Amino acid sequence: MRGALLLVPTLVAAFFLCSPVPGPAQDIVDDLGRPFPRPERPPERIVSMAPNVTEILFALGLGGRVAGVTRFCDYPPEARSLPRIGGLVDPNIEIVRSLDPDLVIAFRGNPLRLVDRIRKLGLPVFVLDIGEGLEDLPLLISKVGLITGTEARAEALAAGLRGRLGAVDAALKGIDSRPKVFVLLYGQGLWTCGGESYVDDLIARAGGANVAAALPKKWVLYKRERIIRDDPDVVFILSRSSKDFAAGRDWLAGMAGIEAVSAVRSGRVYELDENAASRFGPRLVDVLDRMAAVLHPGRLRGDP
Repeated sequence: MRGALLLVPTLVAAFFLCSPVPGPAQDIVDDLGRPFPRPERPPERIVSMAPNVTEILFALGLGGRVAGVTRFCDYPPEARSLPRIGGLVDPNIEIVRSLDPDLVIAFRGNPLRLVDRIRKLGLPVFVLDIGEGLEDLPLLISKVGLITGTEARAEALAAGLRGRLGAVDAALKGIDSRPKVFVLLYGQGLWTCGGESYVDDLIARAGGANVAAALPKKWVLYKRERIIRDDPDVVFILSRSSKDFAAGRDWLAGMAGIEAVSAVRSGRVYELDENAASRFGPRLVDVLDRMAAVLHPGRLRGDP
């Protein structure tokens, strides 16, 4: 998933343009602005072309209707046993067709030319875009509920997430400081999130200040000299396991001059679940809770 996370911003910068608006009575509109016939009955065989879509489908109780997923779809664990269609950028069109889906849900990161090829096969394709911030997550879930006939369940899930977001906002109301934060995607050099990434919004919602917020990119390769100059108070390492986190922490600490950075000097280097943080899905709110508890201990439950 790490490679896919970094590929997404560069491959599809101009892919998606707008949020959907209600279409004619018989149609809805996907995030490409294309009309999508309102389903007469809930789909029975769904192909998911992105890990976050898979997570949302399972969260809506639709796991038994998912006919195919990408090789990156590993959560929940039940998704690992489903037929694989390939990756985000290289789905196998013939496998998709062989699964005989009555709904294909595509997402940012799926090349438009391949999405169009699937559509030309006569398969119903609904395309979703990523949100710019956490406020867009409930809306995304509502869209999935609309096209799968699970509106009530989707609204319940979305309402729960809105409630949790509101609880964090309330807990952090009136904070008198915002620690400087650096988020490291371990394994690729000093990659971090810029101001266009939803992770930047995640940091802000958690009561922090992203040191790379001024950079107009989703993900950017930082220089050692710059992180030393920015002197973050807290470092979060996106890692897939505790072993990876320990390796990443040691790698960072071993860089020349990094020992002078406040976060390293004070030991405020923390693990974040890369799997959850790299997907625009329901678990992002878990990541928000974790981050807010680290940055402002005592204000939320689950403090480190």
